[in-house]
Amino acid sequence: MMRTLLPIGALTSLEAAVAMLLDGLEPVAPSFLPLEAALGHIAAGMPPLVHALPAADTAIVDGWAFRALDLVGASAYAPMPLANAPAWVETGDTMPEGCDCVVDAGLVDCSGPIAQALTESVPGHGIRRMGEDAEAGYPIATAGRRVTAADLLLARSAHIEEIAVRTPRLHLIDVTATNGDDFTAHFITASAKASGAAVSAIEKVARDPGSIAEALDSRASDMIVLVGGTGAGRTDATTEALAARRALTAHNIALQPGRTAAIGRLGKMPVVALPGMPDQAFAAFLALVKPVLDRLSGRSARQDISLPLRRKIASTVGIAEIALLKQGQGAWIPLAVGSLSLQAMQSADAWLIVPGGSEGYASGTPVAALPFRDSR
Repeated sequence: MMRTLLPIGALTSLEAAVAMLLDGLEPVAPSFLPLEAALGHIAAGMPPLVHALPAADTAIVDGWAFRALDLVGASAYAPMPLANAPAWVETGDTMPEGCDCVVDAGLVDCSGPIAQALTESVPGHGIRRMGEDAEAGYPIATAGRRVTAADLLLARSAHIEEIAVRTPRLHLIDVTATNGDDFTAHFITASAKASGAAVSAIEKVARDPGSIAEALDSRASDMIVLVGGTGAGRTDATTEALAARRALTAHNIALQPGRTAAIGRLGKMPVVALPGMPDQAFAAFLALVKPVLDRLSGRSARQDISLPLRRKIASTVGIAEIALLKQGQGAWIPLAVGSLSLQAMQSADAWLIVPGGSEGYASGTPVAALPFRDSR
């Protein structure tokens, strides 16, 4: 029996599609990860530092610990005899009580029966004052931002072993596998992980409504992303499976590339079905999946970079278009708009969405783009 194809309906605006996906969506519950596993995840709220760092004046060089006032007048021409032998400190040692500077090893002569200082010093030389690294009450990691190596350094300095993060669990269903071309699914998996999601594995399913619908049931996740089967071809069954499950909210998004993407909900869980071609899947991932992952992870707003355009960007009114850009000589250089080659996807430094109501931007117009290498 020939399967009935779903009709191509009217386009849903990108803004409306994103609003549907985010409606009522809350960040996932935080979990604690050991420091070595937390790098790159989105930080959740944590208690601030209880004590300042360092907790006491600390030596930052190896040498002799002194009170600077006791060295006034000392020089190589007028060595100052020391009534008591000075204390030796190593980098990281707590300074002895009453000492406020560290003098280099060669500037104290210990060859005779009485040690002699050969230099003056000033308070604070060679030491880090108590609280100079971080004040009490300072956040260990900023909630909503990516955990950085500096965050881990601060945590280790405070003897903290775990950091609270929010990591959405993404279940990826590959409907392209029957063609043998699963590179798009692997690409989206890597992109999702780079966006802060946990993707345990790629589930490959046959390209028929029953198999896809069954895969929708085998989940323990916060979001489902399907790759492939969203078009109007005879074997494109993804949207039919979503409709059969009453999970389809909108099909055919006013987005170029990526028009055949679909969105939906299974209960409260957002579902995004991406086209199988890499550039279309990538564009729909940027426009539809990233906002959901940002909301689920509690991520703060991404920081864009505004630069003038080296060349104009022309866009079709009524369709939101993805533009890939490269930075050069203080400007954004458009690499691709609406149709993305693999070379452009690899070379791009940033991206932006040209809204559906815009005809594009003239050369020299400042535009705000989102860098791909966003560390925040």
